[in-house]
Amino acid sequence: MATLVSPPPNNVTTPADEKQKVDYLNLPCPIPYEEIHREAFMSLKPEFFEGMRFDFTKGLNQRFSLSHSVVMGPTEIPSQSSEIIKIPSAQYEFGANFLDPKVMLLGRVLTDGRLSARLKIDLTENLTLKANAQLTAEPNMSHGLWNFDYKGRDYRTQLQLGNGGLFGASYIQSVSPHLSLGGEVFWAAEHLKSGIGYAARYNTDKMVATGQVASTGMVALSYVQKVSEKVSLASDFTYNYMSRDVTASVGYDYILRQCRLRGKIDSNGVVGALLEERLNMGLNLLLSAEIDHVKKDYKFGFGLTVGE
Repeated sequence: MATLVSPPPNNVTTPADEKQKVDYLNLPCPIPYEEIHREAFMSLKPEFFEGMRFDFTKGLNQRFSLSHSVVMGPTEIPSQSSEIIKIPSAQYEFGANFLDPKVMLLGRVLTDGRLSARLKIDLTENLTLKANAQLTAEPNMSHGLWNFDYKGRDYRTQLQLGNGGLFGASYIQSVSPHLSLGGEVFWAAEHLKSGIGYAARYNTDKMVATGQVASTGMVALSYVQKVSEKVSLASDFTYNYMSRDVTASVGYDYILRQCRLRGKIDSNGVVGALLEERLNMGLNLLLSAEIDHVKKDYKFGFGLTVGE
């Protein structure tokens, strides 16, 4: 008698099927809504400066430190003509910093009388309070801002309150292991302006793609390709459908053992690069350059940072 062999059941799970299964009840927590372009900004918007800059930080103990900053260089002043007008200027800034695992306090005072402060407190494991304030003698130029950030298992939400009747709220939710969607609203009572925006972010180990649109007319797209652990390439596209302004740029972020080099070029012909090199423990060299051939504006900067 022939042996009867029953066919394999149709519901057999292969290793490939198990790999494709997604646990939608255990998705990763996304980054904050206001930081969805974080990787692109690191390459495309480095902190360029012009002139000479010197920063010194002295730690008094593990939590408290003092900082001193001196900046000398030209300052652009508003002009109705296309010609750029610069005047020489110098500025000193004194700062005090308190850093704790759950509390961060930063204070700065400048020679022109401006006073700024930043506060961050972890009220609970999931709820964080952030505050920023700036006081100045100029009328209507002082401002304050409060942020309450809540971090859920697979979502983040933020409530924002500011002077002048500013109110804002944002929410971002992971909908898959790599995709997160979010939105924001704001209302400025002093200027009688309101707006709403939406954003999407897709990220893997090798790339990050982000899209954002708002009722204010802004459309922003960015893409970052991680070539290796030390090299990243980035591009972005910004369009305002009310003013018809369009800007696109490409840039790079190259991290070596002793230095970091970032640069970009945009559709307006502006080329910039920033080099940060570690000369010794606690001593860093900064070289900055930004060239705008169309406006004939050339900015070069040299800086030293002492202390960690």
